[in-house]
Amino acid sequence: MASSLQSDKSIEKLQEPNSNLVKTDVFELALRDGRKLIEKGELKKAEIVAQDILKLEKNHIEALYLQAIAQRLQGSHSAASETLSRLQGLSPNMARAYQERGYIWIANKNLNEAVASFEKAVELDSALVGSWNALLGLYGMQNRPDAVRAVKTQFERLKKIPSVLIQVTSLINESKFEQAEMLCRKYLKNHPENVEAMRLLARIGSELGVYDDCEALLKNALAFEPNHELARFDYVGVLIRRQQREEAFHHAQILLDRWPANHNYQRLYANACTLLGRQEEAITIFNKLLKLEADNHNIYLSLGHLYKTTGQLEAAIDSYRNAYLAKTDFGDAYWSLANLKTYQLTDEELGIAERHEQSENIAVDDRVHLCFALGKAHEDRSQFKQSFAYYARGNGLRKKVLGYKPEPVTEEFKLQKRVCTAALFEQKKDFGNAASDPIFIVGLPRSGSTLLEQILASHSLVDGTFELPDILSMVRALNGRRDRDDAARYPQSLHDLSQEEIVDLGQSYLDSTRVHRADAPYFTDKMPNNFRHIGLIKLILPNAKIIDARRDPMACCFSGFKQHFAEGQGFTYDLDDIGRYYCDYVDLMTHWDSVFPNQILQVQYENVVADLESEVARILEYCNLPMEQACLDFHKTDRLVQTPSSEQVRQPIN
Repeated sequence: MASSLQSDKSIEKLQEPNSNLVKTDVFELALRDGRKLIEKGELKKAEIVAQDILKLEKNHIEALYLQAIAQRLQGSHSAASETLSRLQGLSPNMARAYQERGYIWIANKNLNEAVASFEKAVELDSALVGSWNALLGLYGMQNRPDAVRAVKTQFERLKKIPSVLIQVTSLINESKFEQAEMLCRKYLKNHPENVEAMRLLARIGSELGVYDDCEALLKNALAFEPNHELARFDYVGVLIRRQQREEAFHHAQILLDRWPANHNYQRLYANACTLLGRQEEAITIFNKLLKLEADNHNIYLSLGHLYKTTGQLEAAIDSYRNAYLAKTDFGDAYWSLANLKTYQLTDEELGIAERHEQSENIAVDDRVHLCFALGKAHEDRSQFKQSFAYYARGNGLRKKVLGYKPEPVTEEFKLQKRVCTAALFEQKKDFGNAASDPIFIVGLPRSGSTLLEQILASHSLVDGTFELPDILSMVRALNGRRDRDDAARYPQSLHDLSQEEIVDLGQSYLDSTRVHRADAPYFTDKMPNNFRHIGLIKLILPNAKIIDARRDPMACCFSGFKQHFAEGQGFTYDLDDIGRYYCDYVDLMTHWDSVFPNQILQVQYENVVADLESEVARILEYCNLPMEQACLDFHKTDRLVQTPSSEQVRQPIN
């Protein structure tokens, strides 16, 4: 069937040799025409528009979506379902696809499946009015008055939001961050005090990892409207990500005090508790919530992490299993079991995980977690070919999401070497805070740093803490707020610091980390990435001890490749990237050793395993600590451990 649409003519021209037309522009025009045809009820013509695009680009997401709508409205439910399966295989988290599937389930009179599809749609995109409207009717038919009230509340909230911000919300939920940011900034320019626009712009920043800007935006939003629940909720989330422990707890408590029955605020408060070492309180809250939400897989996962941190291994295993029983394709549950390091997935668990990983409709994040879990499961069975294939697949998917590029990191390391010279520290050698409390353990992840921390934390004069973000937060502050393309101010800004400022920075670090300490005179800070900022550390705390945890390059790099990190280690998802990063790390540590001779202790993991007593004695001598048997019996020390090695350091050296 021919059409006189201008977009159709453009599509025909695209197929001509040497066509200068830009595909994306032509496709967008065609899609716009296709949507108009849907509105006019010319469904077959709309389907042809979609098919014409798909002939040139078979995996075009919006064309598949248009085709599915046209097919459904023509009553071709089976064809529409097939199109949606193809679409969801390419874009598993597309909320509108779940909405379309919900309409098909309604047409087929399967109300339970329809409810599940619409609920998934609004979980992915809370601004989908069509799905909320469908749920309102479905919940009414199911005689669920509480659910009906909740949907009506959501409708009331959406009514108050300008349509352009509804559009921004949908763009964010479909990961179209550039378009969302442009639209949101344009709206904010004309409505500079609109709290919802500020909140959405902060959401975009959070997705892009620009947490300092998010924090400032949400702080301003709350200044304009202190009772805006969602702005405060998002603010706590950003504070938790930035490890602003006490501030996050304070605002989480405000929400919980105002709305004590709100489950989301209870979960948020529990997460804030964990930052302050209040794990048992968080466990109590999550267990109470489970009595009300017995099938909530995320609560089971959070409980598993808490049990793991507190050394309750069997309880952790039970919680992770309950998580995948509540949601059988929940990749993080399988990975969390595998990530215990001391647990092997059963044959049944391996089979279930493999079936879900091969599914076309699984979310990308679940697939990534499953790949890492399956890599570990096959490695445990000495099936190394299958194991590596899963690790490689998981890493490839994760790298694509993160978009890590090694060049800026290499340049950052070179900049540290150019700026942080022996001359700088000679000039400011008497400027720092004289405290000798901190013992920094630095290096690459999976290098044995958790073992060294556990040894030191077993000493009566040392408090073991966590991977503290305080130095990294200080670096962000020294860099200041700047536009994306502006040159970094740090580490060059170290040259401009006065003695008073340097002393204050040292004291600020001691004050901000005090919350994690007990009464011991010394404490550990095991943030591995602090090796990038040893110049700053030695400037503000010249008497601090620094231990460089080393491991054989192949063992360290490949162990990193097999580990799915929560965040902050983007270089580990590609073998070339991790090899380059290791070389850059060694090069920078060589520089620090030349600038601070005999002030950094290098400890080789393999030597600790081979001769524990000698290496422990060497470490304690460097830290000016007397020998204690507890350091040799480190596995008996009862303390919170949050890293992937938590269960390994609760066992003797092997």
